[in-house]
Amino acid sequence: MLNVGILTSGGDCQALNAAMRGVVLSLFEKTQNIKIFGFEDGFKGLIYKKYRQLFQEDFETILDEGGTILGSSREPFKHITEITSEGIDKVQSMIETYKDLKLDCLVILGGNGTHKTANLLSEKGLNVVTLPKTIDNDIYGTDMTFGFQTAVGIATKIIRYIQSTAKSHSRIFIVEVMGHKTGWLTLHAGIASGADVILLPEIPYNIEKITERLKSNEANGKKYAIIAVAEGAYSSELAELSKKERKLKLSQTGFPSAAYRVASELQAAMPEKETRVQIIGHCQRGGEPCAYDKVLASRVGTAAACYILEKKFGVMAGITNGKIVPVPLNEVAGKLKKISSDDQLVQQAKTLGICLGI
Repeated sequence: MLNVGILTSGGDCQALNAAMRGVVLSLFEKTQNIKIFGFEDGFKGLIYKKYRQLFQEDFETILDEGGTILGSSREPFKHITEITSEGIDKVQSMIETYKDLKLDCLVILGGNGTHKTANLLSEKGLNVVTLPKTIDNDIYGTDMTFGFQTAVGIATKIIRYIQSTAKSHSRIFIVEVMGHKTGWLTLHAGIASGADVILLPEIPYNIEKITERLKSNEANGKKYAIIAVAEGAYSSELAELSKKERKLKLSQTGFPSAAYRVASELQAAMPEKETRVQIIGHCQRGGEPCAYDKVLASRVGTAAACYILEKKFGVMAGITNGKIVPVPLNEVAGKLKKISSDDQLVQQAKTLGICLGI
């Protein structure tokens, strides 16, 4: 009997269900001598022994469903080794649950923080295989994560909706896109929607450069503007501070997010222009996955099933140059795939006339 556990951890995204379906249907295609245990609400299910046995029919019709049938939650890695208020050793409890169920493998679907915990469990001797999910596309070791392309499509569509009202009223709209530490989603959605300015966490912006570009555009007849800003973007002035000092400074500004801070700076620099803020928010995570994400999730899920049957553990099913490859977890954990100002896509955005605040 092959016993496999599966859980989804961290922020939800599209195609989590499709990825789990890929794993389970592929395993059942190879053998019927298998039990699947689904852990509820991420690592919490593993810690508090909340799980249920799942069957092939539970996965057959979930390809199109957003979210996750298992539920998810955030269990920050920096707290994973702490003892809970109930006196539970989280790591030890997860190991015990794994052993109690006599699992042959634990399949974990998650982002950066999730991969740190997955690697820790792997180092503790558990057989672990992971799948890379996040709308941020910032997991090291894979060219693409499932959920990203769907989120790009949603963000692009909303920015395009905003453009018509911005144009009608000759307004500046600052549209905030998800992305605390990396700006892949903002960069792609900004280019795809024809934004005038794109602001990213990796490239601190100079407000004077932005106002110069907007004034130049207006002088050439374009009276409205769209600025796509990642929620983690900050100015070149703040970039001169230490991370701790910057965090403190941002908390003292009183602005609820980056978009409002940029709006305030622009309003001060261009008081004659009407400025509005639109935060896209969690709708970027929701809804049916696009066809690309369904295919990618199915592919990495199938690859994970093969790794399990081949007893190839301690790896993530990543995509490199169009192929799914096993990437060692110790090469993934604790690393971010960030944007560089030298990246080809950044340079192409600049060639298109998009201002990146520099």
